[in-house]
Amino acid sequence: MKREIRVIQYGIGPIGQRITAQLNEKTNVQIVGAIDSDPQKTGVDLGELAGLNTSLGVKVTDDSAGLLSDIEADVVVLTTTSTMKNIEPQIMEIVASGKNLISSCEELVYPWKTQPEIAKKIDLAAVDHRVSVLSTGVNPGFLMDFFPLAMTGICQEVRRIHVERIQDARQRRIPFQKKIGAGLPLEHFNQRLEEGVLRHVGLVESLHLLAAGMGWSLERAEDIISPVIASKPLEIGDLSIEPGMAAGVRQIGRGFVKGEEVITLHFEASIGEPAPRDRIVIKGRPDLDVTVKDGVNGDIATTAIIVNAIPTVINAAPGLRTMIDAGLISFWA
Repeated sequence: MKREIRVIQYGIGPIGQRITAQLNEKTNVQIVGAIDSDPQKTGVDLGELAGLNTSLGVKVTDDSAGLLSDIEADVVVLTTTSTMKNIEPQIMEIVASGKNLISSCEELVYPWKTQPEIAKKIDLAAVDHRVSVLSTGVNPGFLMDFFPLAMTGICQEVRRIHVERIQDARQRRIPFQKKIGAGLPLEHFNQRLEEGVLRHVGLVESLHLLAAGMGWSLERAEDIISPVIASKPLEIGDLSIEPGMAAGVRQIGRGFVKGEEVITLHFEASIGEPAPRDRIVIKGRPDLDVTVKDGVNGDIATTAIIVNAIPTVINAAPGLRTMIDAGLISFWA
């Protein structure tokens, strides 16, 4: 009989709540703790918070230090923030408690080029405490980096990789719709763009992860952001978008080697996109062109890959791991 996996959840927002529901379906998993800084969630049963029809007997606490030191667990699932700056203290606290960690933090997916000092600090601490740290998700973490990288395994030569992720944001959660600027007048969209708060986080990390897997050293990486402008009235829930307003965001990542563009990542998410898709085009020997019609639902896939990565993280070598070196991630029953 397989040993039960003990899990602590840290961050009980929309994705964290979805993860709770999926973990609750696993017969060999026990959720033993829940952490969130929101005072309205403190003391609430995790099952109730996740919208389950049962109590899990786990109360949410804001005392991360106390819970991490008092509760034994195999892994902490950390779904709190997208940036390395904000997540670093949480990671160091978890690692110091001697627990493996799986995160949804986009900038943590491949920070070795973008924030090498923090990456090295986390890596050394994880090695010292003999635990592994991995961040993943649908994107970054799979569709625009690891998936195309795996496809190159059947190529004798690769000259260029082009990836498209085009989404109809009506299928995504409300925080995601707000993050892409849906419904903003263009002046407000551009203002938030200048403030650095309106973007798909992780596109540059995907560029570097994909390049590292290919053995390419990018001499330059670009991340160009612009609005998708509504051409007709759009309605979703309480959100009304008039023509000329932002319906979403378009983001193009480009990676260059020896002056040539070898990687192009085209991310686009907008309300009412008529032709959502995930597409990978590889120019090489052979040429490959693969499309997932209608695209992959990001919320379902993010939840799934984080939960499915738990056994991999537990068994991975100590240190800050990436999707390149963590080991195989697949569905587990």
